[in-house]
Amino acid sequence: MGEYQNIKVSIEDRAAILTIDHPPANAFDRQTVLELDAAFSEALENPEVKVIIITGAGQFFVAGADINEINRLQGYDDAYEVVRAGQILFNKIESSRKPVIAAINGRACLGGGNELAMACHLRIAEDAVQFGQPEIKLGIMPGWGGTQRLPRLVGKGIALELILGGGNINAQEAYRIGLVNKVVPVGTVVREAKRWAKLLSMWSAVAMASILQAVHEGLEMSLEDGLKHEADLFAKLTATEDMREGVAAFLEKRRPSFKDR
Repeated sequence: MGEYQNIKVSIEDRAAILTIDHPPANAFDRQTVLELDAAFSEALENPEVKVIIITGAGQFFVAGADINEINRLQGYDDAYEVVRAGQILFNKIESSRKPVIAAINGRACLGGGNELAMACHLRIAEDAVQFGQPEIKLGIMPGWGGTQRLPRLVGKGIALELILGGGNINAQEAYRIGLVNKVVPVGTVVREAKRWAKLLSMWSAVAMASILQAVHEGLEMSLEDGLKHEADLFAKLTATEDMREGVAAFLEKRRPSFKDR
């Protein structure tokens, strides 16, 4: 995979680890967004990668958008372009057919960082992390999906409390309201994410892709249409080599060896 200034990339046990490394706080400027987009696209296209982990270097996952860049925005068109670039990237992450794990480290997952985490399929957080959408303190609002994904994850009332209040919550509260899947001790989140990735890499990539597609697209449908979509994807899986291998392994009481086809 390519080399980037603000994104470090490694591959371990079929997991691509994308580390945002933009000191001092891993703030999202335009270059970091473009580099994360490119690195993520490479991981999606790499047949050796089955799971993608996104984390931060140092003491931050992502502290938020680059406030200096926000201050330099030149009117509506410039602001709209910046917001849409982040939204398109986060939509790409959320609609990925490979599982994406946010390994939320350090002290802060705020603003655009929290919006990035919410676009990932699974979220693991260290217990010292503070979460929040503080945009209201700047006289603006979340622009990279915060007003849309946060209510879908935690409910309308709690989302509005966080967005309108502008305050932070700790990792345990984030877990309680359903914002994160698990809280782990400081310094262990990447190791835990790798453990999850290793487990997921055992399964059929075709089946995981269908599950992610069914959930992501089904949430935008009526229940009846979502069920039909699920049935269609299920039926297609029955024609795969992995389905035949999985059933055979179960009947023969052995571990399946999926070929991702």
